[in-house]
Amino acid sequence: MIRTVIFDMDGVLIDSEIVYLRHQKKKLEKKYPWIKESDLYPLVGMDNNEDKYFMADLLGGDAEDPTFLQELKEVYSGVEISYPEIMRPVVPSLLKSLKEQGLKIALASSSRMDNILEVLTSCKIREFFDFVVSGEQFVHSKPDPEIYFHVMKALEVQPEECLIIEDSTYGVTAAHRAGAHVIAVRDDRFCFNQSLADYQINSLEEVLQYI
Repeated sequence: MIRTVIFDMDGVLIDSEIVYLRHQKKKLEKKYPWIKESDLYPLVGMDNNEDKYFMADLLGGDAEDPTFLQELKEVYSGVEISYPEIMRPVVPSLLKSLKEQGLKIALASSSRMDNILEVLTSCKIREFFDFVVSGEQFVHSKPDPEIYFHVMKALEVQPEECLIIEDSTYGVTAAHRAGAHVIAVRDDRFCFNQSLADYQINSLEEVLQYI
């Protein structure tokens, strides 16, 4: 029986990933005019430590060079997003329905905690979550399942009692390795490998069918 539903944030609750990528491409094209938006797709779901190596390989930089790391910091900074505008419309009503069924709700995102709290607060959905955790709190982030084991321990539930909702290859892999039931939200833009998910859905409206 499902007792807990655990959500990823970017790409699941909010359609933020494409916004971040386009911001990064715009910053990068000044120095790297050959960069295409699709070149950055592998970044989706990647943790902040791993992405520097990907970007170093893509741009011909050195992932350990402070100058290059500062350049990346500037590329990632300055994005302006109205999170309520990119929140999936069904999110508030879905969270409300899950609460009314007596389920615990958690959020496990690879994003920084300050960003997570900004999203939840501005979208006015913080009250629905019993537990919130950021990948920055762990040595290994997704696809390592550590973040999900941490949620399960905190909420005192077993893997088979959890339904995890993810989108990216990294997230789906982590959720599967944690032994939970996994729903993957389809997104054909980024060529995710969602083969390890138990179910695939086109919209969060379908989540309630699997409770």
